Amino acid sequence: MKIAVLNIKGEETGRDVALDKEIFGIKPNEHAVYLDVKGLLANKRQGTVKAKERNEITGSTRKIKKQKGTGTARAGSVKSPIFRGGGTVFGPKPRDYGFKINRKIKQLANKSVLSSRAKEKAIKVLEDIDFEAPKTKDFVGILKSLSIEDKKSLFLVNGENKNIYLSSRNLRKTNVTTVAEVNTYDLINAESIILCESTLGQIKERFN
Repeated sequence: MKIAVLNIKGEETGRDVALDKEIFGIKPNEHAVYLDVKGLLANKRQGTVKAKERNEITGSTRKIKKQKGTGTARAGSVKSPIFRGGGTVFGPKPRDYGFKINRKIKQLANKSVLSSRAKEKAIKVLEDIDFEAPKTKDFVGILKSLSIEDKKSLFLVNGENKNIYLSSRNLRKTNVTTVAEVNTYDLINAESIILCESTLGQIKERFN
């Protein structure tokens, strides 16, 4: 599958690059994508919520009324769950929500999303960009040239120029990351994926 290389003005440079069929041309596996995204989001959960149970509440254990003859339900102490300020029954406790996803499942999920985006023609290849200094205005100009300023976009860069990241971090719909750090959630959350030309070799090396 061949795709034209664009410059920062959104114009074709006259060069084409071939996208690896084993990465950008497979049959997407939706279940693998589901498992990987579920695992990524689960691993981000802090799991620190905690509610006090009956034995952890500070309060008297004195029996507040007699057992029988009151015409109301029995009650043992003010720490009972039926009273305001009492303990919580089966309340949440700190826990780890994360679970392990096999490496091959993660690779299949990544390739599935890349293949889907390639089929939708939502992948563009951009010649390598280099900012001498961080400048958001210049980065916005690139987005407008590619007609993606109103879309969620993901830029995969080679990681050598930090100024590209600094120029884009204030843009709400734009995410800039490296091939080594990208994950399935980043890929599936983007409406348009922009690959810098120098990252194609890194993509082939990582996902194959």
